[in-house]
Amino acid sequence: MEDNISNKEFKLIQEYIKNNYGIHLGEEKKSLIYSRLRSILVEKGFENFTEYYEYLISDKTGQAAIVFIDKMTTNHTFFMREVDHFYYFRDTVLPFIEDTVGDGDLRIWCAGCSSGEESYTLQMFMTDYFRNSKKNWNIDLLATDISTTVLTKASKGIYTNDQVKPLDEKWKKNYFKQYDANNVIVTDEIKNKIIYRKFNLMEPNFPFKKKFHVIFCRNVMIYFDNKTRDALVKKFYEASAKGAYLFIGHSESLNNSDTKYKYVMPAVYRKI
Repeated sequence: MEDNISNKEFKLIQEYIKNNYGIHLGEEKKSLIYSRLRSILVEKGFENFTEYYEYLISDKTGQAAIVFIDKMTTNHTFFMREVDHFYYFRDTVLPFIEDTVGDGDLRIWCAGCSSGEESYTLQMFMTDYFRNSKKNWNIDLLATDISTTVLTKASKGIYTNDQVKPLDEKWKKNYFKQYDANNVIVTDEIKNKIIYRKFNLMEPNFPFKKKFHVIFCRNVMIYFDNKTRDALVKKFYEASAKGAYLFIGHSESLNNSDTKYKYVMPAVYRKI
């Protein structure tokens, strides 16, 4: 097998991941592509990346694409990441929803949920908040990602003792059970309120029948170029109810001249 990736082969992979997943890989990512995909070439016996690319685009089962995106995506997250967002969600967003959503059908979307820490954190906040409400609230949460591997991990809800250290002791007691000596597992009370689904944010039209009250899409758009980001934000806006909130990562920003969202606080926007 060749021990490098040619410029032509890099362009093919670069265009494939951009066209199918919106992810922009600059020239500096050439070595990253080689290192992350090399094991597939070895396993399949391909001589070069051209042979791998032909296999990738011709595979009708979808399995090649699943393996490809699992290799190429970075899934770094942790409980209570960018914690000020969660407190704002608890102290401002949930009271607003409680006062304004008359039918009790709360619609929250965690887009790019990775291995589940963010979606479980949101659900624990919601479960705490609505536990003593006199109204019968539907607080099921939708969590999506393009990586099958991280969705499998998220749906299992198993984390190391160290990973849950940032959480409140009450949460660790009420919402986790000891799984083995080194790991805990999320309780069914929380797990059963989250719907994990594979979903590509590059879909031209979102299939959701009802509008969302909150969308969390944090540290996902850093991998997109400006055009892709702006197009996605427009789809988020159209999928949101009036008054809905959009949370993005602190290292991200919206194009204020192009979006209808209104700035609320760092990395938090609203559909007014």
